Amino acid sequence: MTGDPPPRPAERFDEVFDVYFAEIHRYAAKRLGPDAADDVAAQTFLEAFRQRRRYDPERAGVRTWLYGIATKVIGRHQRAEVRALRAGARLGPGRLAEEHAERVDARVSAQGLRGELAGAIAALPRGQRDVLLLVALADLRHDEVAAALGISYGTVGSRLNRARTTLRKALGGTNPMLTLEEQHG
Repeated sequence: MTGDPPPRPAERFDEVFDVYFAEIHRYAAKRLGPDAADDVAAQTFLEAFRQRRRYDPERAGVRTWLYGIATKVIGRHQRAEVRALRAGARLGPGRLAEEHAERVDARVSAQGLRGELAGAIAALPRGQRDVLLLVALADLRHDEVAAALGISYGTVGSRLNRARTTLRKALGGTNPMLTLEEQHG
């Protein structure tokens, strides 16, 4: 024998986890807040482990593949929250609405975003929001976003352009990351 046997898939996956877990967790925290980030990151890596035999390195790098999975997990998490809120709305006003407002406030604070921007981003169609946040929060290139979401490069550009245009209109041309003093001198 001339060396050690090749690493088993589980051993290689340990390395993937060690390298990318913190990055995926940060992305989830920026999208959903720190409480949900633990669950989203764990679910992302569980799904990645289960799908590891289907991973195609010709299609996307590991980092891009993980961001695609994380974005889908975040989408499921958001849909579940919306269903719960709608169910609560049928029951009438009360503590559920207050708890939701507290969670939204915590998310906005955790993300360092002003309320106007968070609301405008939340109002975007999911496809536009996913593209925008993969570019802005995960710092993925257009080709990486395309691979992560399974869409064409051109679709990434058009969704990003539409999202930016919608945000500019919704925010009245102001930069939401600036303080009022910075905006008005």
